[in-house]
Amino acid sequence: MAKKRASGRKTTGAPTPGRQAKPTGAKLTGAKATGTKTTGTKAPAPWTTTEVTEAFRRFRAAQPEPKGELEHVDPYTLLIAVVLSAQATDAGVNKATPALFAAANTPAKMVALGEAKVADYIKTIGLFRTKAKNVIALSQRLIDDYGGVVPPSREALETLPGVGRKTANVVLNIAFGEPTIAVDTHIFRVGNRTGLAPGKTPFEVEEKLLQVVPDEFKRHAHHWLILHGRYVCVARRPLCEKCLIADLCRYPAKTLPVPA
Repeated sequence: MAKKRASGRKTTGAPTPGRQAKPTGAKLTGAKATGTKTTGTKAPAPWTTTEVTEAFRRFRAAQPEPKGELEHVDPYTLLIAVVLSAQATDAGVNKATPALFAAANTPAKMVALGEAKVADYIKTIGLFRTKAKNVIALSQRLIDDYGGVVPPSREALETLPGVGRKTANVVLNIAFGEPTIAVDTHIFRVGNRTGLAPGKTPFEVEEKLLQVVPDEFKRHAHHWLILHGRYVCVARRPLCEKCLIADLCRYPAKTLPVPA
């Protein structure tokens, strides 16, 4: 009588009892990046118009004229400072730019200074070699295409080397008073964690904020939110006990026992 042969089929990827299969190649999205927790419950209710208005009313009452923290004297030096701030802190940029701007505070002077010397001035900033190259290239482009003047147009700004949507939004807002909202790491976190403007990408958060923030607050919304994320709604442990909008926030793991 012939013996039965094993099927020969391999069981690959199936978890053994009591163990979960470990996903391969899966990216963590949303929760870890923004400090939110997925609890299996339904998504929190969106903020009402009244709640959004109240939140920004409080921000305005606490700081009527918020300012960006990058040191600059005009649209050109602002543009350069924002380009240098990518993947760097404002404080770090502010340590390097006074000497740089003393040597070259116009596109023509920057081009004359040259890439090597620019790199030497900003060598304490991350990615300084790439940034020095972009600073020279964008300065030359300003001379060639815009008469040495920073253009007040998103489309034009985004054609400059080293300038993306976030940088363009910052320049348009601070230098030209446009009601743009530049979504950086801090604003992305605040928008998602609080439930004010949830989104999977910075652009989605930006679009949501532009929809929900009342027009009267849009001029300074970028500054209020970035400062809130930088000093209160911080990444590791949000300081809910100091938060102006804790009672409005939808974050399910607030660090205070009762709403502020």
